[in-house]
Amino acid sequence: MVVGDVTTGTEVLVIGGGPGGYVATIRAGQLDLDVTLVEMDAYGGTCLNHGCIPSKALISASDLAHRAGQAEDMGIHADPAADLSAMVSWKDRITRRLTKGVESLCENAGANLIEGRAAFESHETARIVHGGEGQGSETVEFEHAIVATGSRPIELPGFEFDDEPILSSKEALALESVPEALAIVGAGYIGMELATVFAKLGSEVTIVEQLPDALPGYEDDVTEVVRSRAESLGVEFLFEHGAAGWEDGSDGITVLAEGPDGDERAVDAEKCLVAVGREPVTDTVDLEAAGVETDEDGFVATDDKARTNMEHVYAVGDVAGEPMLAHKGFREGEVAAEVIAGEPAALDYQAVPAAVFTDPEIATVGMTAAEAEEAGFDPVVGEMPMRASGRALTLEEREGFARVVGDGEGGFVLGSQIVAPEASELIAEVALAVEMGATLEDLAATIHVHPTLSEAIHEAAMAADGESIHY
Repeated sequence: MVVGDVTTGTEVLVIGGGPGGYVATIRAGQLDLDVTLVEMDAYGGTCLNHGCIPSKALISASDLAHRAGQAEDMGIHADPAADLSAMVSWKDRITRRLTKGVESLCENAGANLIEGRAAFESHETARIVHGGEGQGSETVEFEHAIVATGSRPIELPGFEFDDEPILSSKEALALESVPEALAIVGAGYIGMELATVFAKLGSEVTIVEQLPDALPGYEDDVTEVVRSRAESLGVEFLFEHGAAGWEDGSDGITVLAEGPDGDERAVDAEKCLVAVGREPVTDTVDLEAAGVETDEDGFVATDDKARTNMEHVYAVGDVAGEPMLAHKGFREGEVAAEVIAGEPAALDYQAVPAAVFTDPEIATVGMTAAEAEEAGFDPVVGEMPMRASGRALTLEEREGFARVVGDGEGGFVLGSQIVAPEASELIAEVALAVEMGATLEDLAATIHVHPTLSEAIHEAAMAADGESIHY
């Protein structure tokens, strides 16, 4: 403790107001726990302020502009002008509204909100340094702590984000003019989503990726649909090339991409977005002082109750490891608060859906056929291509499919992979099926509205049973 500090106490100290942290705070308040939330930046964390919500806003805006300009087959002839500065202002209004909403929800739950940076001093205390000059600090004694410090973009050597032409996703989402040419390092979900945005706004986009294809971790037939669509938008891919460095050019910068045989390609661009993944923020809170251990990658290992190796300290959200998804953090925050309150609660990750907001979207849940077979199941697979969907055709969306994986012996739904418009919405139905132990017959017997995209789930489930009607 520092002489002159104010010392306060709380039952539950939550460090970080992102998805996992603010949900833990609200749930703790609902359970009549005395809870204190410390946030050093903006409530809602990266997801709300610099990630999930801002990116989806720009995805929606750029898609609207692009579709309007490409709708001749529908009898629509337009040449929309996209004003990125106005788009960003609109996006910022959305995030401010939601950020204020999160703050209000925490206050309404009875939480004590502190703006500042928290670091552990011991197993039972943390020091809070308040933002702004002359704001001082305080020591908080706690019975339980929840670490929800989130993640940050990984920097590549030589591509530091403090260099003006080098962008993280945060800076890319705040650009006020469309780069004539944009280099992107990394073809993961962030790189692919933003490549689509800027290609639709008129940028010449080149993606440099060390791996032989985009979106690692997804099945080849899923990836192929999205990569082909990106190529049709003008996105150029340099696969099996690593970003070796960059230098100033006559009209911007030149990114040097090195191939497997040492061959070097020069990519001329106005800006360079580096999107090679995210890393946990565990180096700012002095976890060692609290006795909390991290793995070699900096993540905090937790059990099925979100507890760390110190039973009174919990970790939720990105800091607790993959999958780094906001909705996974929501659930972890709920469970942590409920366990602290003595409620029966535990984590189960078998039905956690994931989505990539590319064009078209990708969404998955549960097992692929290969994973099911490896796990000892006898998988059956049903698919419905979007080209056979009346609703997809009315949207001018012929590419992609919905796939459902089931257990051939028991008939249980094991997973799904969807690449289609609104895949992020469609996957919820299958996630529920996996969570509740539903069967293929349950999905097939559920009457779906016609004409809708969701009929593809229905047909895929029927196809897995060999009973498809429309394909």
